[in-house]
This record gives sequence, structure tokens and C-alpha cells, in this order.
Amino acid sequence: MPLMFLLSDVALAENWPGWRGPRGDGTSNEKNVPVKWSPTQNVLWKTPVPGKGHASPIVWENHIFVVTASEEQKQRILLCLDRKDGKILWQRVVLEAPLERINRLNSYASSTPATDGERVYVSFLDNDKMFIAAYDFEGNNLWEVRPGAFASMHGYCSSPVIYKDKLIVNGDHDGSSYIVALDRTTGKTIWKTPRPNKTRSYCTPIIRRIGQRNQMILSGTMCVASYDPDTGKQHWIIDGPTEQFVASIVYNGELLFMTCGFPKHFIQAIRPDGHGNVTDTHVLWQKDKDCSYVPSPIAFGPYFLIVSDPGIATCFEAKTGKSLWREKLGRHNSASLVSADGLVYFLSDEGAMTVVKPGQELDIVARNELGENTYASPAISNGQFFIRADKHLYCIGTGKN
Repeated sequence: MPLMFLLSDVALAENWPGWRGPRGDGTSNEKNVPVKWSPTQNVLWKTPVPGKGHASPIVWENHIFVVTASEEQKQRILLCLDRKDGKILWQRVVLEAPLERINRLNSYASSTPATDGERVYVSFLDNDKMFIAAYDFEGNNLWEVRPGAFASMHGYCSSPVIYKDKLIVNGDHDGSSYIVALDRTTGKTIWKTPRPNKTRSYCTPIIRRIGQRNQMILSGTMCVASYDPDTGKQHWIIDGPTEQFVASIVYNGELLFMTCGFPKHFIQAIRPDGHGNVTDTHVLWQKDKDCSYVPSPIAFGPYFLIVSDPGIATCFEAKTGKSLWREKLGRHNSASLVSADGLVYFLSDEGAMTVVKPGQELDIVARNELGENTYASPAISNGQFFIRADKHLYCIGTGKN
């Protein structure tokens, strides 16, 4: 079974097996992705999703998985849908536990699942502990574990990442933070690495082969750091530049790009070839205007694109940090950027998708309205968009399934 996040480019249809897709960075290699739609145009199906949740859908061939929460029954739920028609094939109550305290922009089902094509992995909070479970494609529970404590006044969101035989989950929280790697088959802990500073963050790591090293890179808990995903050992660390982080890092083959945070907002371009503490040597450029806190960015050729939470999109020259253009696209944005076939897609909380062709000047190709609020990041697979809105899951496409 091929593994995600270290895949070479795929010419045809791709699965979308976890947070931000097959490479964990929002990019799709597909060429036949829809550009224009509306509530009555190019909507192949629309399925009501019970409960509430901000987790993204994931797609493996004809299976779609999405998590949600029933606040009345205090249940966290996993659903499996048929990609062809959106029919719910099964749903399982994964966890019944008290509702944790959350930020008004969070939900009780914000962690995007992950799948390896055989099992689907989900992540929730069970009282004061991280809860991870595995199900097969028929909805059978295979294992469940609680690998560490977790406490945060803003709630929980830790999307698992698949790497080789491991399932890796970030446990940055207001306590003794950690990153943990579990055995995908059994759920047993393979390694568990302490994180500094005891400060909540919600970042999903990316994994890349850089400079003859496997690097697992993430920001959070007052730092940006790289680890060996095989052992959990730290390669390098950059202190700061602020306390709390949400957005995932992206990589363009040369530089890493980080955007954050709270209480101060920053963007950094980072050289990934360091050893030890590289705070004073490996930040190539830094900005503190129009930064994104929640939405994760996109690295696109010579460009780096973000959208701030208040909806201001900016395109930077990746090597220098020069701002090429900036434009207000919506009232508020929570969803992370995705890209496909030379275009970048910006989804606002109001359900408006602005499609932009990156370049020296702003080039808006289309603006699409669904008429329903959208807080989850979209998925792309087999020439279709899957958009999890407030009440429904939409399949957007230009032809038949």
C-alpha cells in the first residue's frame, strides 16, 4: 500500500487521505478540477451531515470519511459515505465524553482523520486525554488508545499524520506537551518526544526528505522545529517568534514557510538545513503584516500565498518576501488554501470560493457561492471538490461520477 506525504507526483487522479491532502500541503496534481459552480451548477450531490464539525473530509477511492459531533448526546461520530452519490454507508459513535471548553471558532470535531487505504484513524479529546482510534472500511473498531494528557482553554484539534508504519499526532497543550508516534496496526506507542514551553498550539506537521534527512517540521509552543519522524529526535529548532500557532508549514523545495499566531502575527521563510538552535541563522525573511493565524498557506512555484483570518489575500515572492499584491476576498476565512492545475482556491467562512491564478498581479478567475457557511478546508480527488459546509457535504464536479 503506497504511503502518503512522501509520494512522488501522480499524473492521474489522487486520493485525499488526510489533512491537506496527499502531501499535507494543500496541493493537488490533478488537471481536471472544476473552476466554476453555484448551488445549481456543477453540484453533483449534496448530503446532509448530522451534528457539527470543522474537520475536513478525506477521500480514498470510492470512500469518503468525515467526523462530526452531536452536542446534545455528547458523541463524536465517524461517517463513511459513497463518493459516487454521497449516500451515508455507515456511521459509528467513536467516543461519548463530556464536551470540552472550546473557542467560539472551534468545534468538538475539528481534527481531520487520516487513512492508509485499509484503516481510517480519528482523533478527539476524552476528558483530559488525547483519544486516537482506528476503524476498518466496514466500520469495525480495531483499536483505541489515549497516548497522553491534553488541556487547552480553546479546545482540541490534532490531525494525525501517516508515515511508514506510524501514526504521528501533535500533543502541544497547556501542560507537558509532546509529539507521539503510534503503531498503525496496534496503536502502541513507538516513540514520544517532549515539546518545550507547555503552550497550546494546533499545528499538523509536514514530512519531507530534505538534505539527506527525513524531516518532520511543525510550528507551535513558541518555536519552529524539525524532528526525525523515524525516531522523534530533534534536528533543529527556531525560538519564537510568538506563543501560539495553528497553520501548517509548507515547503517549496527550497524554503519552509511559516505563518502564525498569537499574540503577535508573523510570516517567516526558513532554510531547512540547520542543526541545533538556528534562531539567528536560518530565518531568511520575516513579515508581520496581513499574516494568517488559522488558515494554512500555499507554496506555488516562485510564489507564496496566504489569506489572513479577516480575509485579506496576499501573494509574496517566495525568495525575497516581496509583496506582489493583496486583496480583501471575504469577511472572514478559516479554511486553508488548496491548489490545482495552476490555480489557488480561497474559501471564506461565508461559502465563497475565490479562484486565483498566481502571478505578479492579482488575477481572479472565478468567484463561486454555495450559499452556506464553510469552516472546513476542502478536499480534491478524482476531478472533484468535496466541501464540508455547516449542514451538508458537497461534491462539486463537471461531469458524472
